[in-house]
Formats: sequence, C-alpha cells, structure tokens
Amino acid sequence: MIFLTVGTQFPFDRLVKTVDGFIDSNGFDEEILAQIGDSTYRPQNFEAAASLDKNLFDKYLRDASCIISHAGMGTITMALEHGKPLLVMPRRKIYGEVVNDHQVDIAKKFDELGHVLVAYEAADLPEKIKQIRTFVPRKREAQPQAVAKRIKYFIDKITCV
Repeated sequence: MIFLTVGTQFPFDRLVKTVDGFIDSNGFDEEILAQIGDSTYRPQNFEAAASLDKNLFDKYLRDASCIISHAGMGTITMALEHGKPLLVMPRRKIYGEVVNDHQVDIAKKFDELGHVLVAYEAADLPEKIKQIRTFVPRKREAQPQAVAKRIKYFIDKITCV
C-alpha cells in the first residue's frame, strides 16, 4: 500500500490530482490510501479522507510500502524514522500553496542527502512514482556536535552586536 498525505493545515490539490491522473493513465497494481486535507478535488482512483485520527495515520504510515507527500518536516521525519521510501512534491508559492518556498528548500536538502525522492514540479511526478518502489532512503544520522556548533555560531553573532 502507498500512503499519500498532504498534511493537515492546507489542501494540496496539485499533488492529489497529479497522483490520481497518473493512476488513471498508467494503471496501478498497488492500493493507495490518502489523507488529502480540506481538498476541493476528489480522487477517482483511490480512497481518500480529509483527515485521519492519529492512530489510523500512524498505522497507514507503518503499513505503507512507500509514502508520497508534500515536503513537510513532520512527514519527512516520520518517514525517515520508519525507514520508508518517501517521494515529496514541495508546495510552491507560485501556485498559492504556501506563503514562501520553504518546502522547496527542505526538499532540496533532503534530496541532496539521499533521504527522499523529489518531484519539484507535477510533470516530474510520474517518473518519480515509478522510481519510489526501488528507492532506498539513506539513513539519517543525528549530528549533535554540528548542531551545537551552529547554535554557538548564532549566539556569538548576536552577542557581538
């Protein structure tokens, strides 16, 4: 089962429509279950709910063979903690999906580190959906020394002003 989630704050019709269109055009032998927020679009090719209670959300995430999502930190972190292959499509300011392109920056960083696959545009999604089945995310390792160094740098900067 593939779990599609767009987070809980805003709908992400562009992602949901693109996945639905891919299934319609290509057929698909794997079940997709989705949490799509307060979307105006209703998918025709998979089951979707606006929201899921935490227990069901966690179950879908655990049971999924892979996850397709927006590039939200919560979903990325959960997928990595469970070792799940994750395909993200960042919400974009240009489409009125967010107020800035922070999800693009998040996606780029996690893509560079080998933790996620990224479809930066809807046109990229079909090829990435094909790749997700064989994608193995690089394990995320905690780096407390690097975090401490960055915090020290920041504190030094603001106390020297």
